[in-house]
Amino acid sequence: MDTYLSAKRTIMTPGPVEVDPRVLQAMSMPILGQFDPAFTNIMNQTMDQLRKLFQTENEWAYPVDGTSRSGIEAVLASLIERGDRVLVPIYGRFGHLLVEICERYGADVHKIECTWGTVFSEEEVINHIHVIKPNIVACVHGETSTGCMQPLAQIGKACREQGCLFVVDAVATIGGTDVLVDEWHIDAAIGGTQKCLSVPAGMAPITYNQRVEEVIARRKKVEQGIATKDDLDEPLRGTVVASNYFDLGMLQDYWSPRRLNHHTEATSMVYALHKGLAILLEEGLPHRFARHAYHEKALIAGLTAMGLELFVSHQHKLPMVTCVCVPVGLDADRVRAFMLHHFGVEIASSFGPLHGKIWRIGTMGYSCRKENILFVLAALEAALLHYGTKIETGKAVQAALSYYEQTEKSAMA
Repeated sequence: MDTYLSAKRTIMTPGPVEVDPRVLQAMSMPILGQFDPAFTNIMNQTMDQLRKLFQTENEWAYPVDGTSRSGIEAVLASLIERGDRVLVPIYGRFGHLLVEICERYGADVHKIECTWGTVFSEEEVINHIHVIKPNIVACVHGETSTGCMQPLAQIGKACREQGCLFVVDAVATIGGTDVLVDEWHIDAAIGGTQKCLSVPAGMAPITYNQRVEEVIARRKKVEQGIATKDDLDEPLRGTVVASNYFDLGMLQDYWSPRRLNHHTEATSMVYALHKGLAILLEEGLPHRFARHAYHEKALIAGLTAMGLELFVSHQHKLPMVTCVCVPVGLDADRVRAFMLHHFGVEIASSFGPLHGKIWRIGTMGYSCRKENILFVLAALEAALLHYGTKIETGKAVQAALSYYEQTEKSAMA
């Protein structure tokens, strides 16, 4: 165990990322009871912070206890009734995850797919909405498996016009680039803590609007052991949500002024999320988004100067994940293992058809810093040279440094 505790890592994956030291300090604060007014005040503040993060006026914005997948499942489990038609555009691994969850809750899932490394035109998705007439459209905003980001604004507008709900997995993008929940007509959005928020994995921030709340209210059932007479007398107007833990109706009561007991809150994780959001909002969303784009450009300058090819370089590239093509004949995982063993630098492989063919370098949250960009470039160059790969030696770090110096001089001018 001591070996793991003493290991120093520079984490440059698409999640998890390095946690801001101030968040770690907040997590060490004493535990409060979940109904202690001091703690419920923190809960209320966290909800307000999440509204700002999601750029929404929604009443409901709170975290689900569990990793990002728990938030996705909670939203879909609470919305899908058996036989509901759900349209899922798939352009990477996590679109398939949406299908998996929807099918498990009895949805009639309609898939459209495009080549990994590309995205859909909004018109193509909208055309399928008109044909399929789904109850729900579920879409990934930022696909970390391919380094692509799907445009959403017109899709959300079309969903609103067609009367279907628009559910968005914004796990990779929230806190790193714009997620305009209200402007893009997103009915429910799910985020993650372990990526651009730089908080440990373990909570999934969600937000949803009144259209979603109406579905939740129709399916609401309060547990027998905590239900009041009024709860028991309330007629059920829809099917009961199949999951108890992921029932948004019950979670909503827990996070509301009613504070109806559902689970024991993960106190230290709420501390972490509250602090992480405070840091983010102090930095300011526009500045934080610009920081992610700024260091992305430095990384790309270094990679291309080295002679490496980007897997995605089109306008829909995910700004906080850069995918690099593995040179032909090179064992991608051996390079990653070399970087981790000798430099303590971690980058990621990918999944399915892209495993072993690309590396994924994340520049997210607290990991998105100049020293990390320079270090990952140096470690990758050393690993490639060690395995005899022909690259432009000595140019990667210098190209990134030139970018930093030029932009710093421009800012001072």
